[in-house]
Parts: sequence; C-alpha cells; structure tokens
Amino acid sequence: MVDVIIIGGGVVGCAVARELSRYSLNIALLEKTDDISNGQSKANTAIIHGGYDAHPGTQKAKFNVLGNKMYDKVCEELDVPHKWNTSLVVSFNPEDHESLVALKEQGIENGVPGLSIIGQDELRKREPNIGSTAYEALLVTNGGIVCPYELTQAFAENAAMNGVNFYREAEVTAIEKVKDGWKVTSKAGTFTAKAVVNCAGLYSDVINNMVSEDKITIVPRRGEYYIVDKKFSDTFHASIFQLPTKMGKGILVTPTVDGTILIGPTAEDIDDKTDTRTTTEGLAKVLKYASLTWEHIPARNYITTFSGLRAHCNKNEFVLGEAPDAPMFFNAAGVESPGLTSSPAIAEYLAEMITDKLGAKKKDNFNPMRKGIPKFREMTDEERAKAISINPDYAKVVCRCETVTEAEIREAIRRPVGARSVDGIKRRTRAGMGRCQAGFCTPRTLEILCEELHISPLEVSKFGGNSKYLESYLFEKGDHEDA
Repeated sequence: MVDVIIIGGGVVGCAVARELSRYSLNIALLEKTDDISNGQSKANTAIIHGGYDAHPGTQKAKFNVLGNKMYDKVCEELDVPHKWNTSLVVSFNPEDHESLVALKEQGIENGVPGLSIIGQDELRKREPNIGSTAYEALLVTNGGIVCPYELTQAFAENAAMNGVNFYREAEVTAIEKVKDGWKVTSKAGTFTAKAVVNCAGLYSDVINNMVSEDKITIVPRRGEYYIVDKKFSDTFHASIFQLPTKMGKGILVTPTVDGTILIGPTAEDIDDKTDTRTTTEGLAKVLKYASLTWEHIPARNYITTFSGLRAHCNKNEFVLGEAPDAPMFFNAAGVESPGLTSSPAIAEYLAEMITDKLGAKKKDNFNPMRKGIPKFREMTDEERAKAISINPDYAKVVCRCETVTEAEIREAIRRPVGARSVDGIKRRTRAGMGRCQAGFCTPRTLEILCEELHISPLEVSKFGGNSKYLESYLFEKGDHEDA
C-alpha cells in the first residue's frame, strides 16, 4: 500500500506531487498518457493571470490571487523562466468604460494590487502597435507569462528527486473503497492507497463519478491559436486582452517567454475530449477578433496553429478538497483558467489538507531546488565554449531553428520523468518548435531516442500510443544494415 495516489500528470497533479514530497510519504502519480503535461497543461495561453476577472468569493478568485503571489519563489526554486510583463484589458469603444471600471473594482475586491485604467496616450506609449480603435485599458501590473509545460516538468522532476514514483501509460479504469483506503486499478497495475487525489483534468469528472454521488460534468472547451515567428517578438510587450465575455477572456495577443507571439484562443464547447483539431472557422475567428488588437498580423510569419481543450466544469468553478461522501478522496477537478496561475496554491492547499488527515510529518531532507537543462541558445560565447569542453555533444546542433544541441536532447531523455517521445523532447528543449516545425531535426531526434531508450526506430512515437513515425523497414533489417 502507498500513502497517496495522484491521478493526472498535468501542472496541478505534478504541483501536488511536489508539495506532498515535502512529507515522509510513499507517493505514486498515475498518468494515462506516455508523458506528463500531455493535456491542457501543454496547450494554453501561458499567462500568469492577475486575478481581476474571477467572481469575488469563488475558488477561482481565491487561488488565482494566492498562486500569482507564489510564482517568484516557485520559479526561482525550479529554474523556470517567467516574466512580469503586465497585462492590458483593452476596450475599443468609449461606451465600455464602465465595464473596465467594474473589472477594476472586482479585481480590488479580489485583492489584486496595482490596478489602474489608462487612456489612449498612455496605452499607445506602452504599446505603439496597438490597433487604431483601441480606446483605453485596464492595466494589470501583476500579470505575467510563463512556460506551462516547462513548469509542469520542473514540478515533476523535483517531486521525483524527492521520492515520488511516476507511472506513465497508467490510465485509471476503476476505483474501489477498501479497508483503510482505496483500490485503484490502472493499465500499469493495481494500487492500494490511504488517499487518492483526482487531478485528471478533462477526465476529472470520470474519476470523481467513480466514487462519489456528488456528480460533476466536465465539458471540453476547445481554444484555437496561432503562433507568430520570433522576429516579431518586440511588437507587443504586455499580454493584451480584449474585454471578456461569458465564454472566456476573449482573443488575446501575448508574447511568450520563448520570444514568439501567441494569438487566441477561441472558446467552443465540444463533446469529444480528444478532439484537438484546428478548424477553418475557429482560426478565422481568431484572426477576425485579434485584428482589433493587431491590425496587420503578418500572415506569412505564422509558425503553426494548434488547439487546446479546457476542462470546463458544469459548476463553473474549481472543485477542490475532500469529496463529501468519499473520505480520503480529494478533488482538483474542473481546473480551467486560471488553473495554471492557481496551481501552486491549489497544490499547497490540498497537501496541507491531506497531510493533516494522514498525520504526516515534514522531511528534514526535502530539496526544493531543481536546475533546468542548460540552453545553448541562451549562452554567451564563453559559456558555450565551456559547455562544449565539458560535454562535446553541445557542439552538435540538432535543431537549427531553436539552436538545440544533442547534449540538451540527451539530457531531456535522461532526466527524472524524462522524454519518451519526439513531442516530449520538443516540450523539454524546443527542438522542433521553430520555423521549420521539425522538418530538419526529426531524423536525428529519432536516432537519439533509439540510442538512449534502446528501442527500434519502429517504436519511436510522436506523442505515445499509436503515433508511430515509421511503419516498417524498406529492406529486411539485416539487409539494410549490411548495405
């Protein structure tokens, strides 16, 4: 028996794992796919929200504000890039002034510091490339940006360093109450645990409804995005929102910590929790509304498009804490935006609740520090020479667009909870995320995966499961090796 099973390897699940690893507990995290950060944690707006737009008194408002305040410490400990670039909520009509005032007042009620409304002169001084009809804006000084999948990986690596066991391709198929705890059946085996934490994202309703009569429903809400090339990185400085609607925060234009510009998302409720297609209609909507903010979006400089699914709960709220009719079963369900911002605070809240129930004691040897993979593209020439002298694989650039070296790719595989697929490497190193979208680096990346994991090229996948790159050898294996 383990003490705690965490279901789900997204940003919340991995943050919970790290917080619980501060205690003398036996912890297992079960992730249904081949990798952590494979769901909504890999495909979102990457914003550290200020906390002005959640309704006062809600869990979303509470944990947004608390989580925002934790980011400096968390990112310093885990060596994760983030930037306080501010946010702007822009109105394009003088009649919207009262709506901006209401947002400001709501933010003040939520405890958000540094809110003010700025007029056209100040707005255009800050953002010279803002659309010509932009009228005024709510300035959110505590708004920021972060890399969501790098944060998730950092939580996971640090949790593993402190003793958490990660099981991938471990979809949970059944949960049953047993004496002194829970029996959890998964595709990676059967576990028993004193406590279970449901961080299953889009499937958190499925997991909750296995054990509780307090049913919830998660509706997949699809958001579609464009990514614009790094050469436009200085076009905007703040994360620029348009006035929100009941379907979300609207189409935004924001820089990323990696230098690209993100445009989106749409908000479309769908039935299929696996449908991450982009659509002609959705992408057209992105450009239509984004053109208010950015009038001359450079169509020849889109790097790619993508979509992400948000776990929208029918309660329109985070569902956090112990289920009322299932003792020692804890939910982190319906965690959509501002879930990324809230994740450190949600993890701390749940960990305190769980450890109190278990009577767990803090470790003396917990290590909160984790160093990221050194990035060749960010090094000075002197640092590059030193890196190559220590590890010659730093001299071998695999991804030319993002200047990612063989050393970085190998380390991404070797790290705790390391990469097992091409997309896993991409999220850990940015290999394949540049202009050519992996057109040049994929063959060498496949070779390195084979070498490090001791697998056949026919086993290498894009993102696990049946997403294999190669179907068969052109010749019999022995023949082509001798040719």
